[in-house]
Amino acid sequence: MKCDLCGKDAVTFLRYNGSHLCADHFITHVERVVKKEVRKEVDLFRGDVIGVAVSGGKDSMVTLSILHSLFNEKNGIKVVCISIDEGIEGYRPPSLEIVRRFCEENGIEYHPRSFTELSGLTMDSVAPVSEGMSPCTYCGVFRRKLMNDEARKIGAKYLATGHNLDDLAQSVMMDFVRGDADRLARLGPHDIVRPGLIPRFYPLRMLPEKESLLYAMVKGIPFWDGECPYWEAALRNEYRDMVDGLEDRTPGTRYAILSSYDKIRPLLQKANPSGVPKFCSCGEPCNGKRCKACEYEESLVKRIGSE
Repeated sequence: MKCDLCGKDAVTFLRYNGSHLCADHFITHVERVVKKEVRKEVDLFRGDVIGVAVSGGKDSMVTLSILHSLFNEKNGIKVVCISIDEGIEGYRPPSLEIVRRFCEENGIEYHPRSFTELSGLTMDSVAPVSEGMSPCTYCGVFRRKLMNDEARKIGAKYLATGHNLDDLAQSVMMDFVRGDADRLARLGPHDIVRPGLIPRFYPLRMLPEKESLLYAMVKGIPFWDGECPYWEAALRNEYRDMVDGLEDRTPGTRYAILSSYDKIRPLLQKANPSGVPKFCSCGEPCNGKRCKACEYEESLVKRIGSE
């Protein structure tokens, strides 16, 4: 199999457009896709700060690596790495060590946060008392709170995450099937800035997961490929299988899902306005009197204490 552009040995075949690409042209392809998405999603000027949420997995490490190469002293835009330790023994410590070392070697400012800041909670203590809810529900809420809080503290204009095309196609399908129009309207990238919430953007939004993995391997970007011990409880797994099955039968399905969402997104936002800003006593924006993170924290502390 040869590259369609230069005749060298190809490293991949992109089924959705029929292209065979060698390593060099594949790298160019990925970086072009990411740069185009960054230009589309954010408006940056000299002196701005970008927070990058990095777990140490392939997607977040690729995101950090590419953004670091795009923004530096030359254009005066600062990239800061934010990592969250959920407290999962044997899974998170080695991945965060990869992140810390990468930041140290590349001169990137590194800001770690931990679930233990929330009344000493860890996912290893939360999972056994989840009471029918997926541990991932608690994990996602706590991670979002700590990431937003740290991004706000460092003065970030935007917070980048490693969500890829697969992730976002799955999210759209999940919210659509559940009829959650409000959640669909709030799905990033956030072009409407909500007070207290650092707007998220997704540099890998149009990049399939397999391409993110191959890019990391070809470029030699270090990443942690361990498996979270609580992943099987996530509802997202069912939607992942569904979208993967559709993509396998009809290449380009993931792009079609996201493209369809982008077309109706303005209508969803208009029909589901954010309303008057509300803030929890902890400082985080919320829809009610308290944010979900504080509600979960209080209930979990009581449950763990009664064990």
